[in-house]
Amino acid sequence: MPLGKDRLLPGLLTAALALAAAFLVHSLVPVLPAMTLAVVLGLLAANLPGTAVWVAGRARPGLDFAGKHFMRAGIVVLGLKVSIMDVMGLGWLALLLVAGVVLVSFVGTYVISRVFRLPAETSLLIATGFSICGASAIGAMAAVRRIRHVDTVLPVALVTLCGTLAIGVLPLLVHPLQLTPLAFGAWTGASVHDVGQVVATAQTAGTTALGIAVVVKLTRVLLLAPVVAAAGVHQRFSAAKAAGKAAASLPPGTLAASSMERLPPVIPLFVLGFMAMVGLRSSGWLPPAALDAGAGVQDILLGAALFGLGSAVRIRTLLHTGARALSAALAAWLLIALLGLAAALLMTA
Repeated sequence: MPLGKDRLLPGLLTAALALAAAFLVHSLVPVLPAMTLAVVLGLLAANLPGTAVWVAGRARPGLDFAGKHFMRAGIVVLGLKVSIMDVMGLGWLALLLVAGVVLVSFVGTYVISRVFRLPAETSLLIATGFSICGASAIGAMAAVRRIRHVDTVLPVALVTLCGTLAIGVLPLLVHPLQLTPLAFGAWTGASVHDVGQVVATAQTAGTTALGIAVVVKLTRVLLLAPVVAAAGVHQRFSAAKAAGKAAASLPPGTLAASSMERLPPVIPLFVLGFMAMVGLRSSGWLPPAALDAGAGVQDILLGAALFGLGSAVRIRTLLHTGARALSAALAAWLLIALLGLAAALLMTA
């Protein structure tokens, strides 16, 4: 049953105020991405005595709505950032290297998470977010695998934490590793999780680094659709197999139609929307003003969603249950950083 507007309004207004604060801080300190600030403000709102009761009570329905539905809408609009021509301009070697980084980091992060005894669903979400495009990828994978909204909170917190860590750490390694701006930009695009975090990290080395970083990163973003589609096929196959077993256990003549009707879609509609936006951007039909407006809408939608997700994280619970998850995330962050560095050096050799 849909929530009434009166139940959603307190949470949506809270998210709007928090998002305005995040944009204000970002305008004053550009190195801090607005999306990261939105998550941090959500964490603070959930854990400060003056606001914790509000976000857990009257504001919760609206914040949950934002975390789920605004995230999906933001993923659709994210497609307007990706141009197939820009991606193809990297060349086949770079494309293969980026795809290899995504594949190996996805598998590697999943294995690391399981070694640290994290649940399979949590491991899958962490692997998706770390290897592709942060919280957006986590939201897409959760939808296709029908993972509960509440179970996305920890992976989003971890991917935000590690992406923020990259903003501070990677620029410090430019001189020790003797990286050119081109190599540093490629490394940032291949290894940092969220688009905003990539921009914040790469811009420290100048416009050359920023340009290549954004294209490499958006190539990773483009891989969101095939990865989610593969997960959808697997989920549908598993659900169909389970439905078949259930039907076999029923008396003859009984059809488990309801089970078959509940088979998940191979690709969620919002991921198809994402691909449609990629096609629209690649067509060249949209003027720069429309693309700028789309970027603004995406920031608003994803920022509100990330605040909603962050406001569901209780630090005490995270510290109690998330030590293994944090260790797994840091190990995965190191793996992806090394893979991205190797790919960047090969790309720019």
